[in-house]
Amino acid sequence: MTKRLLKQVVGIDVAHKELVVSLGNMDEEARTNIYAYKTFFNTEKGFMALILWVKKQTIESSPLTYVMEATGVYHEALAYFLSENDYFVSIVMPNKITNFFRTLEIKTVTDKSMSEAIAWFGLEKKLDSWVQPKKVFRELRQITRERDQLITERTMLKNQLHAEEVEAHPSKMTISRIKFRIKVN
Repeated sequence: MTKRLLKQVVGIDVAHKELVVSLGNMDEEARTNIYAYKTFFNTEKGFMALILWVKKQTIESSPLTYVMEATGVYHEALAYFLSENDYFVSIVMPNKITNFFRTLEIKTVTDKSMSEAIAWFGLEKKLDSWVQPKKVFRELRQITRERDQLITERTMLKNQLHAEEVEAHPSKMTISRIKFRIKVN
């Protein structure tokens, strides 16, 4: 007699160009199992292939969660795609996955072992559903990132200006260009 599944998890290690995916489940006796693995492109076409593969590998009547790390911006397109198609998505901070990974008996860190760790994490933890941020918050985040970059660039230019001004034979042309770049920045 097969045991009823309490939980199914799609653990996704997201990179710039690919998604490394492991599937796991937990039965009514709380036994967990990682049972499938595959790689997909981190594109909309890859997302659709992922969905089809997951549907073939899972039981529709059991809860299914897609779990991934917050990886800069690389995870965002997939998270939005899944959310917009009414899938349960959970995005976890990388430090939580890293700390959890250390508790597992996995010796080598690979994309596959990370996707398995993410799947185990999803099976063992109660996860919150990711909710898409409102447009205004997405725009504010982008503006904040841009501002941070400008401040970093300005600091770098000021350091270059200082170095040029105090060297033995400063170039007036270089100093002029750096001052212009600071003014524009």
